[in-house]
Amino acid sequence: MAAMTIAKLAKMKADGEKIASLTAYDASFAKLFAQQGVDFMLVGDSLGNVVLGESSTLPVTIDDVAYHTRAVRNGAPDAFVMADMPFMSYATPQQACQEAAKLMRAGANMVKLEGGDWLLDTIRQLVERSVPVCAHLGLLPQSVNVLGGYKVQGKEASAAENTLRQALALQEAGAQLLVLECVPSSLAKRITEALDIPTIGIGAGPDCDGQILVMHDMLGMNSDYLPKFVKDFLAEANDLAGAVDLYVKQVKEGSFPGPEHSFKG
Repeated sequence: MAAMTIAKLAKMKADGEKIASLTAYDASFAKLFAQQGVDFMLVGDSLGNVVLGESSTLPVTIDDVAYHTRAVRNGAPDAFVMADMPFMSYATPQQACQEAAKLMRAGANMVKLEGGDWLLDTIRQLVERSVPVCAHLGLLPQSVNVLGGYKVQGKEASAAENTLRQALALQEAGAQLLVLECVPSSLAKRITEALDIPTIGIGAGPDCDGQILVMHDMLGMNSDYLPKFVKDFLAEANDLAGAVDLYVKQVKEGSFPGPEHSFKG
């Protein structure tokens, strides 16, 4: 299979072809995901929770993400790999450029940042310096202490309008993808229709251009707590490869996520 690119992801949006993505943290799973047709992989700072056993993503460092990015790149040389910039690694544009370079050298094709208006100048500077950027709105796990917990965002009309405005501003600044996390399906639909760049949903309903899940959630490995937007695909499949194949198939055909995995406004 030819290597995935940002241009191909944009064309998938234009053509109405759904994008299926997963988090990945090591070479073995990265190879499996590539073989099963996952369109891109995210080396998420969720590794703090699912790999390191932390209670949040906040302890994760840029070196942690770079280490796992290198592993994922080695396992899937032709894959499109996005890497999270962890908590306080992009507090200023200058710091963001320095830290993003570590992830790009480790094998990332793109970096992901959480936040809205305050990031516009940072995104401009990263893109000017040849670092592709994925933005992230809605629930921002790195801001859990400010938000007061893991709650659905953008439910009120004013908050929804503000999220839509920020999405457009992030696109204008140069972001080429946008992750929407835990927002009402109706808001995600509005944003997806308003943007030229692809939207990737996690708990954002079926109308985003693509979907992403934490691989451990998708495989039912966090059985003590599965969020509303998660489905255990391994429970329906015979093995790991079958679970990944089923996830990709259901995202592509639009049967996942269903109403039971989505939030109303």
